[in-house]
Formats: sequence, structure tokens, C-alpha cells
Amino acid sequence: MCGIAGILHADKNKTIDPQLLVNMAAIQHHRGPDGFGVKTFSDQGVGFSHARLSIIDLDESRGKQPFASEDNRLLLAHNGEFYDYQRIRARLTAQEARFSSKSDSEIILHLFPRYGLETTLENLRGEFAFSLYDRQEETLYLVRDRFGVKPLYWTQTGDTVVFGSELKVIFAHPEVKRQFASQGLYHQLMQTMVPGTTAFSHIHQVKPGHVVSIKRRDNRLEINEHKYWDLDFPRENEREPLSEAQAIEMTREGLLNAVNHRMVADVPVGCYLSGGIDSCAILGLASACAQQPVKAFTIGFDDAAYDESAIATEMAESCGADQDIMRLSGNELYGHFEETLWHTERTIYNTLGVAKLLMSRHVNKSNYKVVMTGEGSDELFGGYPAFRRDMFLHGLDSLSSHEKAEWHAMLNESNSLFTGAMLAREQVDDADLHIKVGFTPSCLQPWLACADFVPTLLSEDKRKELDGYKPGAAIAATLDEDQMQGRHALDKAQYVWCKTMLEGQILTWGGDRVDMANSMEARPAFLDHHLAAMAVKLPPQYRIKGRTEKWVLREAMKGILPEVLYKREKFAFMAPPAHTDEKKWAQMKLISNKHLSKEAVESAGLLSYEGICDLFDKYETPETTVAEKVQMDAVINHLMGVQVLHKQFIATDIPGLARQRADELGWAI
Repeated sequence: MCGIAGILHADKNKTIDPQLLVNMAAIQHHRGPDGFGVKTFSDQGVGFSHARLSIIDLDESRGKQPFASEDNRLLLAHNGEFYDYQRIRARLTAQEARFSSKSDSEIILHLFPRYGLETTLENLRGEFAFSLYDRQEETLYLVRDRFGVKPLYWTQTGDTVVFGSELKVIFAHPEVKRQFASQGLYHQLMQTMVPGTTAFSHIHQVKPGHVVSIKRRDNRLEINEHKYWDLDFPRENEREPLSEAQAIEMTREGLLNAVNHRMVADVPVGCYLSGGIDSCAILGLASACAQQPVKAFTIGFDDAAYDESAIATEMAESCGADQDIMRLSGNELYGHFEETLWHTERTIYNTLGVAKLLMSRHVNKSNYKVVMTGEGSDELFGGYPAFRRDMFLHGLDSLSSHEKAEWHAMLNESNSLFTGAMLAREQVDDADLHIKVGFTPSCLQPWLACADFVPTLLSEDKRKELDGYKPGAAIAATLDEDQMQGRHALDKAQYVWCKTMLEGQILTWGGDRVDMANSMEARPAFLDHHLAAMAVKLPPQYRIKGRTEKWVLREAMKGILPEVLYKREKFAFMAPPAHTDEKKWAQMKLISNKHLSKEAVESAGLLSYEGICDLFDKYETPETTVAEKVQMDAVINHLMGVQVLHKQFIATDIPGLARQRADELGWAI
């Protein structure tokens, strides 16, 4: 795991300042503290830089990136892991390929010239983002893994393309403008991003499972994007029959294979462990594979309603893991709010992102660089309460309206802590999403409900500019209709979540960005694309069976899980909201008083101070329900987040900060 950066000019005779590439590496030093590298093709107007976190091939002289091919045709910078690379390297060696390192990254330089990009991508298994420049075709390829575990951003400024693993890397280039996009601001305040976008003007993400190709032609840059992979749920009339026993065995074997691949590293591999089925299954399998006790890192909260550490401890003891529990209070969470946003580069609705930042720091101090995580299980096996709601309402034609209402009520009652965040308080119907999907997915409804607050919270100029804007329509426009036609309601609900909440939230401020903030690589075994290809074939009733979510996974892991966990309903893992604790509320108020003051708000020119005051007044009235407070907690976090992002990325001289960081590190050419 590392950080990458690069520059491509339309004019191949235009030089690139190597120190600028160093600065772009230095500002993401947290992603790669083990060294940096810079390489340019001076006759091609292209240059890459790389900040390295050593996981595979710890020999710096061999594993240092960027890599150039032996014939100097290809230039590569890679972030992430390619699993099964030893087998691929051995096969290529038998075909007379010669490798200069033991790095998994180097396989690209031998696969690409032999097979081309599309076949190369078919051979890649893991979490990755990489840049590859081909001198022969005068083309830069920016590639992101299938689910978007690893980030990759790009922008065009004049006749130049700038890219990097983080937004601050792109902003380190002095020609890149730093300003909020009005639509991006809107979506920061309502939580759900439009896939492929960011909060900032003209700054794009490479979408998961996509390639952005940038070809030089007649001193111009032609930019195209294409998809190389998708979930591809089978159509209902094409789903092959599968017995329960077959489904259970396929799930067990697929997950074991994914975990086993992710145990490969030249450093110790630990596990994150909550009280959920997902991380417990990962730890159980990892412990069975390992020769020594596996280190298990657990977050404990001081609010018993949100704390799962007791179940996590039972799991750790059952498989002989070496558990390490870090307990957090509300004071600690809001005390690191601003630092967390520097790394997430987007707003967060809940301080779980802060908790995970602190956990990754704890892992790093424990001398671990790699952990396996449980992200992706709910997405593939139907674990979220929003999926159950969509299954009950749209996917069970055999249920009467009375039964649907009864099951719906039970679902709301068992998830009352999360109503307003994980589940909407009331049904929200968006016409554009309904046209594209067939219904408004429940996972988007709480955030579409938050959109009702947004216009009154914007400055007058922004409000006028966004008059008539439809966030649901913007999200719907990015969804691939071919991937939803003829699919079951649960398939469609999971697909939409993967394209919005998984990539834009869980893998961002709940994953890579807060893990790599402390030079810590997270490996989500459930997001192995071979496992995903199996999971989408499972009949919906095996994913959610009656009232039991992730039924097939529970059965596959029954021999590993403690009984209390096997029988337990899904419990969403999130930090206690501010309204649940007076001290936490006080800490939140300290930050809001600083960033949401009249002076701060008017200086940034993004928000309405009057609208903010009205929101706080409503929050503190006795008539406001707990569910409404949960929803407003999220909006308040977003408001503070917008102001913090403005201070950190727009008001701050990022190019100057990057130069300063390089000087402090002694990174120079």
C-alpha cells in the first residue's frame, strides 16, 4: 500500500519539475513513510512519483517505485496489493520474462505488453489503483480496483492532467484551482455523493471497476472512460437453481480462499474485530490458517448501547486470538474531528470515521502494518436493515400487505438506534430513482431526507445557483440501467448501495483514508471479486431468509461463530451520536462554535448563518424526537465538515504546504 501521483502534458516536449513530483509524494507521506521515488520520461512530458509503504519485498533497492520496463516503454506507479502474484510471476518467468524485484506490482510490466490492458485486468486480484504510461501508444491509463477500495483522483488543468491517491496530492500542483463545486457542496451536506465526483470543482474520481485513458494526439489530450467490471447479478429468469447445501459450501469455500490470499505479506497480518458476523468470520478463518495466534484489534465505546466489545472478546477467546481493545469516549472522538477530515477529504455524518482513525494509529503503534477487515459482507450477503426493508416491501410477493407491515414494524423497532441515519424516519420516494431502479432504495432514503435541510443551510448565492437541483436525479444518472433490468429487488438494492454508500462512505472515511492516515493497510477479504462473482449467484432468499439477514453466511460460518453471534440480528457498527451524551454534545459544540460562528461562515461564503442557527434551535426544542436528532446530528457534522474542508483545502496554501513537508522529510531531487 502506497500513494501515487503524476503529471501528463499534452505537449510531450514540456518539462516536468521533478521536485514538484516529490512534493506531491511528500504531502501523502502518511500513505508511504518507507521512502519515495520519482521517475520521468523527459521526452514524453510525463512523470510519476510514489510514497512507499513496504508490505511485499521489503528490499528498498528492489521494490522502489515508480517502475520502468526494461525497454523503457512503460512507466508504472501502483498503490495496493495484487494477490496470487507469485503464480502469475512464475508463469511469466516460464515465458522468458525477467523480473528485477519480488514486488507484486512488477507483474503489470510483463502482463500488459503480452496480453493488453483488458486481459491484464482479468488477471489482477486484489485492492489496487495504478497509473501506467505506454510510450508506444502515448497513452496514460488510470485504473481503479473493482469495488473502489483504493482511491484515485484526477483533474485536467489547461493542457495538463494531474492525478494522485488523494485530493491534497492534486492540490499540491500550483496550477490546480481549489474551490467547492456547488453540486459537490450540496452532496457534502446530505452525505451521499454522486459516483465519480468529489466536493471540489473539476476534480474527478476514477470510478470503481473503471479505466480512464488519456491519449495524446496532435498536442491534445483525449480523455475516455470505460468500465471493465461490474457485479452483474443474474436476471431473475436466468438464475441457475442452487440448493441450500451448495450455497453454504460455495460461500464457505469462497471466503476461505479470499482470506487465505490476504494472509500473504512480508510483515505480520492482524484483524479488525467488532461484534459482528463479518469480522468474526474473518478472524476465525485467519486463526485456522495461521500457525500463531492472530492479533485482533477491537474498538470499544463508553456507551453500552453501541459497544460490541463483549461479543468480540468471546470470539477472540474462542479462536485463541490475541485481542487488543481500545476504548473510546465522546471527548476523544470530537477531539480528532478536524484531523480526520484532513484525511477523509469529505464530510462525515458520524464520528465512527474518527474512531477508526484512532484505531489505525493504535495498530501502527503496535507495530502492525496490515489488518484484514469485514467490509463488504453486508453488501454481498444482504446484511443492512435497508436491504431487509426493500426485501419486505418490494421482493416478497408472497407476503400479504398486513405481513409486510408487521415485519416492517419489527425491523424499525429492532433498529431504533439507527433510525434517521441507517434507516429513514419516514418513506422517501424519489421519482428519478424510481424510474431507474423501480423504487427508491432504502439505503438512500435517510440522506435524501437530509436533502430537505440543505437549501436553507446554503448561502444565498449557492442557493440561487442550485435552485431546482435534484440530487436523486444526479445519482440515478450514474447508475447502469442494464445492471438492474430484470433483477430481483434485493439485487437492485445491493447494487445501488455498492455504487454509492460502499465506495463513497465505507471504503473512504470508514476505510482506506483513515487507515492509510496512519500507514496501515486494510484488506477487506469479502470484496474479493471471485467471492463476489459467487455471491451474486445466490438466490435472494438465501441472503435474507425470512427475518434473518446474511443467512447463508451465518450457516457457512456456524462452526466458527459463538452461539450468541450466530443467533443475533444485524447491529450496525457506528459511534454514539452527539445527542446521546452531554460531554460529547459539549465537545461537538466547541467545534461548531469555532467553525460555524457568524464570522467563519460569512468568511467562507458557502453556508447560511441564519439557517444554521434555525437548525440548532430546532434541535434543542423539547418537541424534537430522537430520530430527528439522529438525522440532525448528521447534518450538523456535515456543516462543520464543510467549514473545516474550506479551511484545510481552499484557504490553506496546499502547494506551499507540500513543499514544506518535503523539506521537513528531506525528500529532494
